[in-house]
Amino acid sequence: MSKKYIKSRIWACVGYPESLPGDWLDKLRDTGLQVAISPLHDKDIDPTGESKKPHYHIIFNYDGPTTYEHVKELCDSLNMTIPIKLESLRGMYRYHLHLDNPEKYQYDDRDRILLGGFDSNSVNALTKTEVDKYKNEILSFIEDNDIMEYCDLLTVLLSNDMNEMLNVASSHTLLFNTFITSRRHKRKTEVNIISKKEKDA
Repeated sequence: MSKKYIKSRIWACVGYPESLPGDWLDKLRDTGLQVAISPLHDKDIDPTGESKKPHYHIIFNYDGPTTYEHVKELCDSLNMTIPIKLESLRGMYRYHLHLDNPEKYQYDDRDRILLGGFDSNSVNALTKTEVDKYKNEILSFIEDNDIMEYCDLLTVLLSNDMNEMLNVASSHTLLFNTFITSRRHKRKTEVNIISKKEKDA
């Protein structure tokens, strides 16, 4: 299929400071598009150990499917590279900072630029698969650490900066509180049974 027929809501490209027009940010603002611009990647190293040219990674988030040709026109007008269709908005958003590439320089989120009401909260939201994974980890964490109160669970997660687990634990209170209460009840029942056996012996 020819590129011009490809459609997507989410596109990305690269911009080099020396090629971008002086008013490129204003021009992007004028489009009204939701745009996320990475911190300037000026500390990237290529496989040979040479410094890469400083550049920005730019995400365009359209309201509906948009053709490659339409996006390319915008990129061409700002002297950016040809656009690529993104399979994962979250993946590229995280790549802006190299969050999943610890061997690369870690850029600061405060240097990112968001335009057009780009919603960073929705991008950072955990997927259902990730939530399910954290649920399992928290249940095991409760067992492994013999936690008997829901408040203790939150305190331990908070004090250890386990933020994503804390978010899942605090947004699924019924599940974890019920699990902890059930453990406590089971423990009490077992103690009573042992006590009764000792009295009857």
